[in-house]
Amino acid sequence: MNKLMIGLLSLTLLVSLNGCAEKSDSAGSSEPAAANEIAQKPQPAPQQPPQPTKSNKPAKPAQPVQPNGPNKQTQVQKQYYMNKNYFFKPINSAAPKKAVLLTFDDGPKEKPLLESILGTLDKHKAKAIFFVNGYRVKEHPELLKLIHDRKQTIGNHSWDHIDLKKQSAQKVKQQLTDVQTIVKKVTGTSPAFFRPPFGSGGDTVRKTSAQLGMLYMTWSNGSEDWLGKNKNKPDQVIATVMKQLNPGSNILMHELPWTAEALDELLTLLESKGYTFIDPAAIDPHRTS
Repeated sequence: MNKLMIGLLSLTLLVSLNGCAEKSDSAGSSEPAAANEIAQKPQPAPQQPPQPTKSNKPAKPAQPVQPNGPNKQTQVQKQYYMNKNYFFKPINSAAPKKAVLLTFDDGPKEKPLLESILGTLDKHKAKAIFFVNGYRVKEHPELLKLIHDRKQTIGNHSWDHIDLKKQSAQKVKQQLTDVQTIVKKVTGTSPAFFRPPFGSGGDTVRKTSAQLGMLYMTWSNGSEDWLGKNKNKPDQVIATVMKQLNPGSNILMHELPWTAEALDELLTLLESKGYTFIDPAAIDPHRTS
């Protein structure tokens, strides 16, 4: 009996031990499975600082657009016309009535003299026509280019500075055409204005200048700087211009030392009286009234 009881107790104990072992195995296998699930779950990739690439480089600032091209000059509105007496009249009310045209004949001569005149014009923001002779341009093409580069206007004053009224039609045409040719060769542009030497022209000269696309003019206000009595007298040049002054005056001067000396004071005096300076580009060569 005792042996039987001992056997039953042993069997019961054995069964209990086996059950605990199974629970222990089941509990031990559950945590690695959860760990495997965590390990297999996709994780967000760590953010790296952006690497320098061409697309990340700062863009260059946009260049300004030039719709008319870099070398194209702005067109100047036509504001004046010349009447039969060589005065300039406003085309509309926007153009100042008290305005004068500045002109210089018989150049280009000497660089220091020319630079003095150009410097004074720049100082007063004034434009002028330089009526040149062909033989002088041939001697000093660099001075003609200087006038052009300083944004002043070049006019035709014949090749040899002769009295064209006494010449044949063929000679007149040659005198004017040769100047047109050399000026265009040096500057790229032919003159649009013509003044006959000594103011001496005539029907043939007028017709020829028109055929070459130029506006014929003499002057309405002569400075008389070319007269011997006014040589080396800048004050007299100023007084002569002011004595003849009227709105629209077409002022004739020359490339002379005493004129260059008088110019700053003359322009200052004109400005003090309310006058402005006509830009030759604002003259309509086809209008007469």
